[in-house]
Amino acid sequence: MTGDHEVITRTEVLRPEPAIAFAGLLDVGLPDLETEGLPLLWHWFYLLERPRQADLGPDGHPVRGVLPTPPGPGRRRMFAGGRVTRLGPLVVGREATRRTEVVSSFDKEGRTGRLTFTVVRHTLTQGGEVKVVEEQDVVYRDAAALGAPAEAAPVTPVPPEDGAWSLLVDPVLLFRFSALTYNAHRIHYDRDYARDVEGYPGLVTHGPLQALAMAESVRRTGVTATSLDYRLVSPLFDHQGLIVSSVESGSGHAVIVRDLGGRVTAKGQVEA
Repeated sequence: MTGDHEVITRTEVLRPEPAIAFAGLLDVGLPDLETEGLPLLWHWFYLLERPRQADLGPDGHPVRGVLPTPPGPGRRRMFAGGRVTRLGPLVVGREATRRTEVVSSFDKEGRTGRLTFTVVRHTLTQGGEVKVVEEQDVVYRDAAALGAPAEAAPVTPVPPEDGAWSLLVDPVLLFRFSALTYNAHRIHYDRDYARDVEGYPGLVTHGPLQALAMAESVRRTGVTATSLDYRLVSPLFDHQGLIVSSVESGSGHAVIVRDLGGRVTAKGQVEA
């Protein structure tokens, strides 16, 4: 405990295999991990929480022993966005530590009922130096009343913008990303659960996968990204594809993720 709030720390030696696995998953370039270090957001494959099976709730999310702890039984968790700054290279082959703490949490009444907004901070250090500082915005909502399962509406494709990067999103990609990040949330791989319990028309494309696509869309141009401020604005489902594009904006790049039909699902600003 630190002050009046809980802090969880985890330390491990960073191995190359998770980074290699992600590079193969999205077919992106692999940097020299021992000198350049992990690209922006690739720390998401390391220092992971690995809760016991008995500590998982019906939706696959842990209900105890992790931060943030759900504010009550039956609450649905949504990843809403965040801010990440890479202050220095996290290099592979050396020990690193992640410190996790909840920095704020408050309730608000929304159109669909009670909402709890929580900000979680992760600070990653290596060799006594801070390398990555991240804040994640998490929203908890009450369980929705069950109705008729949502139907997957057809998508009329809109041609990609010049220089846009299109990713094929399918159940295999979502399952492998869940495995790589040790994310057991069933909305990403259990179609029956996503449809019948949470009311979604398909498997949900991970918010972190969209954020990584934003960061990688800039890295693909040869720019070394050092920070990302991003917001998830609408759910994206597996039958809707994923197209990410960026344009120069100020000192960095404004990045958007959209579906095949042109509906924007995430927005961000990447700085070099």
